[in-house]
Amino acid sequence: MAVLLIFLGFLVGAFIISMGGGGGSFYLGILIGIAHLSPSSAAATSLFTALPALVVGTYSHYRTGNMKFSYGNKLLITALPATVIGSLVSGVIPVTLYTWAIAIILFVLGVQTLRKSFKGKPSSNLKPWTVYLFGALSGLMVGIAGLSGGGPVMAGLLLLGLNMPQAAATSSYTLIALSIIGLIFHSTQGNIAWQVGLLLMVGSLAGAAIMPRILAHFDPRKVTKILQPVMGILLVLMAIKFVI
Repeated sequence: MAVLLIFLGFLVGAFIISMGGGGGSFYLGILIGIAHLSPSSAAATSLFTALPALVVGTYSHYRTGNMKFSYGNKLLITALPATVIGSLVSGVIPVTLYTWAIAIILFVLGVQTLRKSFKGKPSSNLKPWTVYLFGALSGLMVGIAGLSGGGPVMAGLLLLGLNMPQAAATSSYTLIALSIIGLIFHSTQGNIAWQVGLLLMVGSLAGAAIMPRILAHFDPRKVTKILQPVMGILLVLMAIKFVI
């Protein structure tokens, strides 16, 4: 089991950091489906597991020069308070309502990302203020469910015109702050499974440290062309998974 968790952590860390997410939904799936943790414990453990890999991956991204702090700071303006609000109201929101709302949001973002990938729709279709909306959606996902919130952040950054390496770097930067706040709130609602979390963390740290340096050796346009539709498909699949 220990070797499996380290291996899965490596795969998630490498893949998610290249996609600009924190891996919350993937970690939750592993913690609930394989480690058999309760949802509340899995939410706290997933944020605990993802945070160090995010820090390492963000530093690696920073060294590549792809990070766009102006976009990240704009996202945080709405994402941080939304995370706090989501954490405070998480206990009173009907699960069904939250599930369908997030599923619809992820599905729409996924379809938009896919359309931009295959049709090359210009980013000018979106107004600059929409970055605040994507930040708020991300914060609510972290605060309410313990997810990383990377889906809305990445979709927003891509639709606003950043290429895939830039969006991944900027997203990882914003998700560090959200994960810290989410971890503080969720750790009071569910116990962290330290042993399982640490095993996943070891693998994810290695994956997060290696992948940004690999991506830096490739043409950003080619990376975007390959990974952006993958991101769109993942968003759609996450939406479907939420309601089945």
